[in-house]
Amino acid sequence: MKRTISILGSTGSIGRQTLEVAEACGHRVAALTVKGSVELAEEQARKFRPELVAAVDERAAADLRVRLADTPTRVAGGEQALLEAAVLPRADTVVTAVVGIAGLRPTLAAIDAGKRIALANKETLVCAGELVMARAREKGADIVPVDSEHSAIFQCLQGCRDRGEVRRLIITASGGPFFGKGREELAQGTREQALRHPNWSMGAKITIDSATLMNKGLEFIEAMRLYAMPPEKISVVVHRESIIHSLVEFVDGAVLAQLGTADMRLPIQYALTWPERTAGPATPLDLLRCPPLTFAAPDPEAFPCLALALECARKGGTSTAILNGANEAAVALFLNDKVKFLDIPRLVAGALDRVEARTGDYGLEDVFEADRAARAAVSDLMR
Repeated sequence: MKRTISILGSTGSIGRQTLEVAEACGHRVAALTVKGSVELAEEQARKFRPELVAAVDERAAADLRVRLADTPTRVAGGEQALLEAAVLPRADTVVTAVVGIAGLRPTLAAIDAGKRIALANKETLVCAGELVMARAREKGADIVPVDSEHSAIFQCLQGCRDRGEVRRLIITASGGPFFGKGREELAQGTREQALRHPNWSMGAKITIDSATLMNKGLEFIEAMRLYAMPPEKISVVVHRESIIHSLVEFVDGAVLAQLGTADMRLPIQYALTWPERTAGPATPLDLLRCPPLTFAAPDPEAFPCLALALECARKGGTSTAILNGANEAAVALFLNDKVKFLDIPRLVAGALDRVEARTGDYGLEDVFEADRAARAAVSDLMR
């Protein structure tokens, strides 16, 4: 089935690969959104001829209007333009690849408009998963994950009739560039080392999250919300080779796994074509060239971010929004060489201690307030 897609965050890693999939598989592009990468946005717009290009940065929008004046593409600017792209009538599918909590409102807008959501923005479910999934059920909107781990689980779950047959979801982690190192070595970890992921080519923020194992904690929370699973039915295992992308264990003892190369184009494509499969541009897996597959338990002492995330997963409410906001702020400081690697979990833990979480009855504004308070707490802890 051919889709007509809006790509929120088209100049990022997932956005660029989505356009590769669209070109290879014949999907139409209705809208692109960018933050400020004007030259790449112009190139994408000229190639794919979308109806709309939305730039959150007003100056970038003004520049793009001049650059694309000779094309039929309309350019809009500001936060409202992002929402417009999410609900564009011609698009049936919205790929949410915006980084951070900024992806939450447009995802909800797309759900309200009845779009299929190809979800690559993990913060949407981490910060407000209970609210988002309830809205999706109410509106009858499909949410199909793009993250390789959640796509793997989603694919494996196609093999069961209902979730009562599932004993456990097993999320795999590469372990990042610092796997096997103790806290003394991690204390000296540099930005350059942390960005040197052994298997995947990703954006800077998610690569640092992989180095701290916060990424696995966030995926744990996502899995709870996406698949309505209690935390005791989810586990994390380190699998250095990143060939098994995740597994599902069933009550009869059978374990299904999804294997593939470290190529995000496969989960992107499946999110667009599900429940169908088609040929595409992803690199196929050659079993005869695979290294031996290994598994290990994560080290919560060396990588406390994972333990912090699992604690918030069990607590629920806005604690996960506090976790995410504090982590985003701490990672930004690390990427700007303002703090050391082990300061990331210290700052996140400090924010969780300082900001009171709401549980039970809470709404979207409570989520945004938790995010704001968490960032403020990180800022205070830096003084």
